[in-house]
Amino acid sequence: MSSQLSAFQARRRGRVVLFAVTVVLLACTAVASIMVGQFELSPGELWPIITAGPMSATTLDASVVWQIRLPRLVLGLFVGAALGVGGALMQAVFANPLAEPSVIGVSSGAGVGAATALVFGISSFGTMTVPVFAFLSGTLATAVVYYLSRSGGKVRVINLILVGIAANAISGAVISLLTFMAPTTARDQIIFWQMGTLAGANWAQTGAVAAVVAVSLVLAMFLGRKLDILALGDQAAYHVGINVSRLRMAAIVLSTLLTAAAVSFAGLVGFVGLVIPHIVRTAVGPSNAVLLPASALGGALLIGAGDIFARTIIPFADLPIGIFTALIGGPTFFFLLRQTLRKSHEL
Repeated sequence: MSSQLSAFQARRRGRVVLFAVTVVLLACTAVASIMVGQFELSPGELWPIITAGPMSATTLDASVVWQIRLPRLVLGLFVGAALGVGGALMQAVFANPLAEPSVIGVSSGAGVGAATALVFGISSFGTMTVPVFAFLSGTLATAVVYYLSRSGGKVRVINLILVGIAANAISGAVISLLTFMAPTTARDQIIFWQMGTLAGANWAQTGAVAAVVAVSLVLAMFLGRKLDILALGDQAAYHVGINVSRLRMAAIVLSTLLTAAAVSFAGLVGFVGLVIPHIVRTAVGPSNAVLLPASALGGALLIGAGDIFARTIIPFADLPIGIFTALIGGPTFFFLLRQTLRKSHEL
């Protein structure tokens, strides 16, 4: 009994240390993101600008901080948190650590909306037109997948996967067709959007993403304990009074909102929702009550750090962040997958 208590206390201390270290790294990343770039600032120059507030953005350095770097930083942190938690929710729903939101078509669906707005020159919402169309089409695609997956009044996981595969194929074909039809300028915009980028972020975009993501994140945290019970099986969840179908639907809806809000403004940033929950799970364990907030911090840290490298790795160039996350996430995921397969073989 004492050994079990000691193990529990050790794991709890480890989680506290992990959260503390992640928060410190996130704060350092945020400061570095504001300071570095083509126009570099020293800590002595940055502090007066921050303390003076946005009304001080009359000089060049203050304008760079308040109108370019801060909205881009905040947008990136919310995008990373959204993708991280969206991935963790999908992995809990599918009971598979290799699942991610794109499985049910939200990312490819958002791509259809963005491409449609760009190709046909729609400007109903001004500068927010492409993000709005991407968000609406991403959520609509998931709703269609969910509806078509119903059988006998229930939605089975295998049905979601199969219908999601078909939806991704159809969305990919539509995007290819729209890209083929698009004039040169729109074609370049579609390709650049699909690579994922935080360039051109402004406070209006950041506020829109923050509102959707913040509410969805709070609601997602309330599902943590129930998702832990669901991991024991549908029957166990039913026995304690959990409506499994409603819980799965709630998790899918929140994951869709988080992912759609993120990709609508940042484009198709891959591997965050797949790799971050997988890495975090190895550190904090499978409990979703801990995994969800840890994935939010991990996703924000990855996008924040990735954006620094995307802006600085090539002089006078802004590398699409989706390329960076793919280059980092792909090999990382392959390494984690090999470790998981090795452990399962040993068992």
